[in-house]
Amino acid sequence: MKTTFLCENQISHKAARTCLAEWGFSAFIEVGGIRILFDTGHSGIYRTNAQKLGIDLQKTDFVVLSHYHWDHVDGLQYHDFAEKKRLLLHPDLLGKLPEQQAGAYRADFHVIESRSPFEMAPGVFYLGEIPRTKGFEKGSYKGDPMLEDSAIAVKTSNGAVVISGCSHAGICNICDYAKEVTGQALHAVMGGFHLFEHDEETTAGTIDYFRAEKPEHLHPMHCVDFPTLSKLHSALGIQKLSTGDDIEFAD
Repeated sequence: MKTTFLCENQISHKAARTCLAEWGFSAFIEVGGIRILFDTGHSGIYRTNAQKLGIDLQKTDFVVLSHYHWDHVDGLQYHDFAEKKRLLLHPDLLGKLPEQQAGAYRADFHVIESRSPFEMAPGVFYLGEIPRTKGFEKGSYKGDPMLEDSAIAVKTSNGAVVISGCSHAGICNICDYAKEVTGQALHAVMGGFHLFEHDEETTAGTIDYFRAEKPEHLHPMHCVDFPTLSKLHSALGIQKLSTGDDIEFAD
């Protein structure tokens, strides 16, 4: 399993001369004989970076969108797929986009809407709607319950690997559901965690959760501010990944 980050707020040192960064998230996941484009940032940067990194997006099998926010889905307007790809998302997502944008996505892709976990390949899951069970995680954004917010989970020989887009559902809620769906303990968690300095209760609860779960790899990205990244590093020894980075796990 290999995941390459095509778009993130910052750029990695090794990609600084070749790639670009923007506020947003996009990852290219190669696992189980399929290729997944997970989120697309808000511009065509993910395409430019993919080319610089030697990734052929035409070989994408699934495009998966984590939720409707502009910094995760607007970049899809700049796709150049030569043929229709499968677009996997929660049933609420397209209804939250401007009508013209949603219509274009329906016309350009084979849309698959799933509220339940969807297995894209053996052991490779789009999680669908995430149960909200942790009291310290709000599971909402500015009054919107964000029921469409989801993530990807993969069964590997060492445990579950979780890739989140922004974690409006709560990264711990997501991880608990990933454990249930895969039947495995956590091995790696990466992507947007949606943690900020002003929300000390959620950050403290998240630190306690991962102390107990002990995933071997923990990589909060995108929507985590610097003071919170510092807290996570001090408490958990996390490593921040950025645009141009890639990480591999045994299937």
